[in-house]
Amino acid sequence: MSARRLGIFGGAFDPPHLAHVALANAAVAQLGLDELRVLPTGQAWHKSRDLTAAAHRLAMARQAFADVPHAVVDDRELRRSGPTYTIDTLRELHAASPDAELLLVVGADQAEALHSWRACEEILRLATVAVAARARPGVGAPPFDASRLPPGHWVAVELPPMPVSATQIRALVAAGQDIGHLVPAGVARYIARHHLYAPT
Repeated sequence: MSARRLGIFGGAFDPPHLAHVALANAAVAQLGLDELRVLPTGQAWHKSRDLTAAAHRLAMARQAFADVPHAVVDDRELRRSGPTYTIDTLRELHAASPDAELLLVVGADQAEALHSWRACEEILRLATVAVAARARPGVGAPPFDASRLPPGHWVAVELPPMPVSATQIRALVAAGQDIGHLVPAGVARYIARHHLYAPT
């Protein structure tokens, strides 16, 4: 019997958008995942701005990923005090399911920066890193440079380029522009209902 395959997909999800959902669906299908844990980050050590309240980001993530097969929104990083580090989550999941194969799902930008993450070598021992090499938010972004990856176990997730970013969506909302083509319908309704990202 093959090992259970558990995907881990973290992010600020401020807000979650269609590229996030597409990557989640692609990861489940292409990696043969038995489960995909979607983890809104708590206090992100690498973000220079304050994130939207955890309760809102958790609710939006539950809306966004509700129809992704085998996806479970996991709030453990939101409940953790202090900065959020991926290694802590991987250690917890490995301890809970020591026989499971862990696959860390990341975009190209995150993969190229992985060498700067806390306990990078341990991350690569605990998990196979699944890279969506073409999933860059910027239009005309440079091609993915695999030579920048630290040595470890890597697999690719194929995804067409999707030039959409949470920064862009927040700016559109603040300008009173429509975001219905960039986020799931439930997320758009939630943002409108709670007046998120509106100018203060």
